[in-house]
Amino acid sequence: MFPRSAAKRREACGPAARLPIRVRVERVAASSFVRLPPRLLRGVVGHPIRSPDGFTLDLQSQALLWLIRVSGAEMHRGDLTRSRWHFDRASQVLEPKAVGPLRVFDREVPGGAGPRPARVYVSAIGPVGSRPAIVWFHGGGFVLGSIGSHDGVCRALASQAGVVVIAVDYRLAPEHRFPAGLEDAIAATRWTLESGHQIGVDARFVAVGGDSAGGNLAAGVALALRGAARRPAFQLLVYPATDATRTEPSHRHFRDGFLLTGQNIRWFLDQYLPDARLVTDARVSPLLAGDLSGLAPALTMVAGFDPLRDEGSLYSERMRAAGVEVETVCSRGSLHGFLNTAGGLDESARLFALAAERLRRALAPPGGGHAL
Repeated sequence: MFPRSAAKRREACGPAARLPIRVRVERVAASSFVRLPPRLLRGVVGHPIRSPDGFTLDLQSQALLWLIRVSGAEMHRGDLTRSRWHFDRASQVLEPKAVGPLRVFDREVPGGAGPRPARVYVSAIGPVGSRPAIVWFHGGGFVLGSIGSHDGVCRALASQAGVVVIAVDYRLAPEHRFPAGLEDAIAATRWTLESGHQIGVDARFVAVGGDSAGGNLAAGVALALRGAARRPAFQLLVYPATDATRTEPSHRHFRDGFLLTGQNIRWFLDQYLPDARLVTDARVSPLLAGDLSGLAPALTMVAGFDPLRDEGSLYSERMRAAGVEVETVCSRGSLHGFLNTAGGLDESARLFALAAERLRRALAPPGGGHAL
């Protein structure tokens, strides 16, 4: 079922060999700092930070913010090569870890304008036959991010949820502006639904998911395929970008100082959209779609201190009003990007475990396990 080279690729991509030494050192330092005794940590990072709507930033999240500021490791803009390098490295520092052995292999999947690279993650524990799967789209504002930036996230998701994870290397802006990335996401998902048996996927139980810009793409795929004969069975939307008009209050509350800034978002959209008027296109802003009925059940997760918080919550409300089964989880004290910090922050780890459990449960076939 899996290519002979899969084992070698798994070893080459294993946790011990995968992260550069400098990232591993940064991981130990950052993890040790955020896990200092609360009283000592509070003395270092200062008074609690509260939002205009009454939320209090989690102490470990505040410590992470403090660490980023004093180290000068805030998100770069302008130089694209440096920004991408920085984002990939920063995303790995506190990434979650797999809880068991995995088969990991690279392959190509169809995209909107030809084949696209993808990485497939399969837990080595469990049935060897067809399994449920999630097609995953990484975050990064449609400009940054890669299979590498979310490799740890996908490893942990595959092992904790017991599903096949197919991470798609969709085209990025500004080299490939909208709708290139969305076209890749749709094509890759359609292939998984129609031909996923080639890599051991049970096409009846295929989810789409992603974080931030990847959550936007996952929502867009679900909308595009909802009338198809084969369509996603579940949506995992983690702090999804759903409204590029940026009119919700959280965009004003958190435009500065909380990792994802208003300036970052403007830069991303300038790179992504060939025409600023596209912000109201439902393929860019799913929240503005006229009809959300008929979509797959969804889990939407948002962070209390995130410019995207309100648009994610509103998208859940609109899906629910249209008759879609939706669960919304708001972590009141968390920051944008908590998925990539689940290896160091307690609340992020809790949220990650919840996402994995919900995904496992949503894709479980009626009456028991998958075919052996």
